[in-house]
Amino acid sequence: MITVHHLETSRSQRVLWLLEELGLPYELKIYKRNPVTRLAPPELKAVHPLGKSPVITDKGPAIAESAVILEYLVDQYGLQAQGDLAHLQPAKGTPECAQSRFWMHYAEGSLMPWLVMKLVFLAIPTQPMPFFVRPIARKMCEQVRSKLVDPNLSTAFAFIEQHLATHTWFAGDHLTLADFQMSFAVEAAMSRGADAAKYPKLAAYKARMVARPAYQRALAKGGPVVMG
Repeated sequence: MITVHHLETSRSQRVLWLLEELGLPYELKIYKRNPVTRLAPPELKAVHPLGKSPVITDKGPAIAESAVILEYLVDQYGLQAQGDLAHLQPAKGTPECAQSRFWMHYAEGSLMPWLVMKLVFLAIPTQPMPFFVRPIARKMCEQVRSKLVDPNLSTAFAFIEQHLATHTWFAGDHLTLADFQMSFAVEAAMSRGADAAKYPKLAAYKARMVARPAYQRALAKGGPVVMG
């Protein structure tokens, strides 16, 4: 049986969503973050040397990295999926395939680094430090956010908004692997500056995503997607 090693408020939520959509049985092992550092516990290193999540085990060695896991699950169990899951891997050479491949890479290669930086530079001023250092740290973080992080996020959000104005899902009219890969980034974006009034297409996309029964089941089992 598939075992998902799931770290709370992490990217492994998208793996749970795909499993629920495919209706696959799986064992869920939940790991709690360190309450102070918010890092993964050392127990995950016993599963995979990187000590990160998501990680799954199935028929052989542990499999890490979200995109690899998603592709593995569809290759092994999803190629005969029907209905609105019949296009999880669009046919090669089609525009949908090109779009799906782009967003699969864009999620972690371009978008998530800026979203992580936003979280980091918001958190730094709240960490323990000498009182006379805090104003300096706060000012530095504000400068980095305003001059580097936020402009890049604004460009990314506008790009996604424009794309979703003509696409129901990220690759077109059908749900594909790209939507599962982008799901965590969409959740993070909406919690870190993508105002719904300014980006209504992105907000509508998130609403479609979270309204799916399988997404709701994954949420009930795995807990909140992003840190509050």
